Amino acid sequence: MDDETTFREVQRFRQRWLWLLLGGGFAFSLLLGPVSILGFAVFAAVGLLLYNARLETEVRDDGVYVRFAPFHRSPRRIAWEEITSAEATAYSPIGEFGGWGVRWRPGAVAYSVSGSEAVRIERTDDRDVVVGSERAAEFAAAIARARRQ
Repeated sequence: MDDETTFREVQRFRQRWLWLLLGGGFAFSLLLGPVSILGFAVFAAVGLLLYNARLETEVRDDGVYVRFAPFHRSPRRIAWEEITSAEATAYSPIGEFGGWGVRWRPGAVAYSVSGSEAVRIERTDDRDVVVGSERAAEFAAAIARARRQ
């Protein structure tokens, strides 16, 4: 298998509002009184998890790969034979899927960490995959080029 990568994007949870919310919640709990070790551990674990979470997207010679680390140990592959179309689109993670992360709804799964642009991949089994991207047009163009080869 030749797995030359023609497109790669790594996105992370770095939204200022998210960190302000997490830090504000921690500060508020300190104001209410001493924080238990369990409370501190929960805030620290959530913060560490969000800090290390990342959405890795690749277009290779044999398909599109999506990995939402650390939740996926290995990337999810969408082979070219499974793809009927892929296009860059505007979307609302909250409105369409109820938020960020890995989200499911009937007939579709979404991978998103930020922003309002994505590549919507329609599959032969009628289960669409929506991948949030800060470079959606470039991502969709890479898919189109790789599929033509």
